[in-house]
Amino acid sequence: DSPEIKEEVFRKDDRFLTLLKDIYVESRDPPVQVKDGGGEHLPCKQEEKRLTKLGHLEALDVKKVPKGKISIVEALTFLNNHKLQPQIWTAEKIAAEYSLELKEVNSLLEFFIPFTVQEFPKETKKAIKGHKPKKLT
Repeated sequence: DSPEIKEEVFRKDDRFLTLLKDIYVESRDPPVQVKDGGGEHLPCKQEEKRLTKLGHLEALDVKKVPKGKISIVEALTFLNNHKLQPQIWTAEKIAAEYSLELKEVNSLLEFFIPFTVQEFPKETKKAIKGHKPKKLT
């Protein structure tokens, strides 16, 4: 905030300006050297894929998925199989069958549960219909 400092900051020094005008900088990139690999190519990482296990739902989904992943239809299929027959479709069997990690299968079985459609018996429907609605006045 001092006026002396402000004056010093904004003052031009003629000696430094003349020295600055004498400076010339030129920059060039070094020439690019390409190494001849002698026909060697880096190995490209190919993702290992597996055929899906869809059965009669084959037309609904993709045909191949990377190992360690599953398609939506496969996920719904094995979740439903586990729900209906948990003693047969264990997490270990599902992991081996679909090339998945066991901890991921355990997480899927714990947190994703397929819906269940339930129909109510006819007696219940009658009980609901027999209820007299209140009249609005």
